[in-house]
Amino acid sequence: MTPALKEWSAAVHALLDGRQRVLLRKGGIHEKRFEVSAQEFLLFPTVAHSHAERVRPEHRGLLVPSAADSTEDGVVLRAVATVVDAIAVDRPERLAELADLHIWTDESVRADRLDFRPKHRLAVLVVDVRPLDEPVTVPRSPEFGGCKSWVELPVTGPLGGPVHSSAELAEVAARVRDTVG
Repeated sequence: MTPALKEWSAAVHALLDGRQRVLLRKGGIHEKRFEVSAQEFLLFPTVAHSHAERVRPEHRGLLVPSAADSTEDGVVLRAVATVVDAIAVDRPERLAELADLHIWTDESVRADRLDFRPKHRLAVLVVDVRPLDEPVTVPRSPEFGGCKSWVELPVTGPLGGPVHSSAELAEVAARVRDTVG
C-alpha cells in the first residue's frame, strides 16, 4: 500500500504543469492536526463544485480537465510528491506574498485554510512532483471518503522526471521560510 494525500484535482494539475510548488495544509475535520505521514506520496485528486470560486481566474482553465480525474466511479492518479520542506506558518499575514506559488485566491487561503480551525497551525509543504509514467485509475471506494488528509492505495508505478529542479525547490523553501516561517 502507498500513502496518498487528498488534494484538489486542479492543484494536482497545477503542480504537474509547474504552476504550483506548494501545498497549504491544516488537516481534515477528523484529524487533530495535519501531519506529514509520509515523505513521498501519491496525490489523490478531489473535486468540489465550489473550487471554481476558490481558484484565481488565470488558473480556472484547469478545473474542467481536472474534474475528470475524480468521479463517482473512480480516481485518476497522475503524480507522486516528495516533501522538500514542511514549514509551519508563524506569520499568516504574509501568505499573500506567496500567491505565485499556488493557484488559490487570497480569500480561499483565508477562509479555507487560516480561518478553518483557527487554533491549528497552517503548514506550507514545498513539494517535488513527478508524474507517473502512465496515469492509474483506482475504483472509488467508501474508505476514500470523509474529511481526512490521507488514504492508502494499492498503487505503484514508474515515475517521470521532476517538474522543478532541486535547486529551484530549495530556493522556494528558503523563500517560504523567510516569508511566513
